[in-house]
Amino acid sequence: MAFRPGRYEGGGMRYLRFRSWLDHLLGGSKGIATIHFEEVRRHAGTDAAHIYGGFLAHLTAWCDLKHLPYQGVPVGTIKRHATGKGNAGKDAVIAAMRARGFNPEDDNEADALAILSWAIDTDGGMR
Repeated sequence: MAFRPGRYEGGGMRYLRFRSWLDHLLGGSKGIATIHFEEVRRHAGTDAAHIYGGFLAHLTAWCDLKHLPYQGVPVGTIKRHATGKGNAGKDAVIAAMRARGFNPEDDNEADALAILSWAIDTDGGMR
């Protein structure tokens, strides 16, 4: 799903699209118990940090509005769970998810699958 605003759209359109996508996911599911997301602490640049902050604000506000619990999962935790190494590269995470029977299109999809795997295997970090 692409959230990037078009040439003649304001910067807030990415977040409106994101919220609409979240509503679509919730409406098309049998219910969402918890949201787990990648907790990024280091960004490639200022713009990336601002955009991440915007997504985080909208995600957490949406979860609060829908009374859904949410939890950020540190990048190192995700990588360590998927590969056994907390500083593994993108290719290693993709390979680890493929070894588990998935076929991620890119590193973002591999990360999402790794978060799902972590959440299931650790009961959301409780074990």
